[in-house]
Amino acid sequence: MDENSLSHTRWNCIYHIVFIPKYRRKEIYGKLRQDIGQIIRQLCAYKDVEIVEAKACSDHIHMCVKIPPKIAVSSFMGYLKGKSSLMVFDKHANLKYKYGNRHFWAKGYYVSTVGLNKATIQKYIRDQENDDLMNDKTSVKEHEDPFKGR
Repeated sequence: MDENSLSHTRWNCIYHIVFIPKYRRKEIYGKLRQDIGQIIRQLCAYKDVEIVEAKACSDHIHMCVKIPPKIAVSSFMGYLKGKSSLMVFDKHANLKYKYGNRHFWAKGYYVSTVGLNKATIQKYIRDQENDDLMNDKTSVKEHEDPFKGR
């Protein structure tokens, strides 16, 4: 199923995110690729963010992720980059002498939404109308008009 749900919300928020290590450090990234992938998967699982697809390139990361609407993309990226940076430097303590200050990622990131197609939106609207009709029938009694005798 393409949609997830919270208590009163159906959602399908998919984002394409790209971010880079500071100064595009290729030599660090090549050595740490496995550890960075594991750390990012672990942090996404903590926040209930599903990784649809991810690719670690030589000097940047592409991720396609489903982020619940209760989490802002900017706060998720701050969490992901901040915690992963700390975890990388904790796991590889010798990096702080060479690169210092526990700043592993560059400041910015790129994000774009992955859109839905028209058929999915139309299906949601049709289903929502049917759900509303069913809820109206079960919650409201039809009252007879006492003046017409029906």
